[in-house]
Amino acid sequence: MQGRPSSVARRNRSGFSGDRGRSPLRRNAATHWSRRSKRNGTDKSVPYKMPHIAINVSRETICCIYQQLKYNRKERNLEINSEHKNDVDEILSHRFDLGADYWTTPDNRLIKGSPFSAYDCALMLLELGVSPTDEALVAVANLFLSAWRKDGRFKLYPTGGILPCHTARAAYLLCRLGYQSDERVQKTYQYFLETPYLDGGWRCNKFSFGRGPDTEYSNPFPTLSILSSFRFSKYLNNEPLLDTAVEFLLKHWEVKKPIGPCQYGMGTRFFKIGYPFEDYNIFSYVYELSFYDKAKRDKRFLAALQVLQDKLVNGMIIVERNSPKLSKLEFCKKDRPSKLATKRFHEILANTS
Repeated sequence: MQGRPSSVARRNRSGFSGDRGRSPLRRNAATHWSRRSKRNGTDKSVPYKMPHIAINVSRETICCIYQQLKYNRKERNLEINSEHKNDVDEILSHRFDLGADYWTTPDNRLIKGSPFSAYDCALMLLELGVSPTDEALVAVANLFLSAWRKDGRFKLYPTGGILPCHTARAAYLLCRLGYQSDERVQKTYQYFLETPYLDGGWRCNKFSFGRGPDTEYSNPFPTLSILSSFRFSKYLNNEPLLDTAVEFLLKHWEVKKPIGPCQYGMGTRFFKIGYPFEDYNIFSYVYELSFYDKAKRDKRFLAALQVLQDKLVNGMIIVERNSPKLSKLEFCKKDRPSKLATKRFHEILANTS
């Protein structure tokens, strides 16, 4: 009479251990994860043990999962209006989407993943009333400050060139976060004052749409973004060079056609109210220029303001355009009135009164 089979033999016969005895589902799952890890170019991998399956998962992924679980357990102390709590929670839920904390990638691509990049999320949280001293916003500020270079520019991607629009975004966000007096931001102001184009605006040398007469202008939206950062500085309404930049944008109201290397125009898309302020549109154009004395009494600015004012419905701003990915956020719901956007409109009226 044969003796009882060993425990190892019994497990193999039952299909609970080993490649031969493992069920096709389990074997394929292990193979899938292993291959996916190789496809993604994961050099550092560790065995992530589940019952009867050994799966290769990158250390970065495990760290990200751990941080997400840790963050979910931690009490969040955000001083916000309860009306916007759901929107804040929705934005925070995307915090680890790109593989690292604070809405970015492990190699700190700080404007990747729009509209849930580190840049976009920080601005939306500020718009919702989250304090700049909140730990998440302080961490985002430190990430952007770490991208600063000694010449005043910001390198927001680990590879590739440094574009003026990237530096403009970084400077604006840091000013919104309260760093306008920081010596690094002051150096960035100097960089901007030393590098305007011939027509008074700012531009890059990246001609994605080819070259032609219309590309020999500055880029309107980066110019508007740079003016946005200067309104937090001592240079506001005290620097003739900024008045020249304002004049460039007012001239764009006259021509309206796409200009600059990046071909920013004033067409159908421009005249739809975009909110939050994430691109070049009638709302952001009028809002930012309303801080500059050069524009406030100019007939071109007043014409743009009238166009915006004519779009009000019962005294409220209706959001006409934003990213579909923001559909879960109540404060900027498309085709609905927005209290916070209307608040920005009232700022325009206060600036121009």
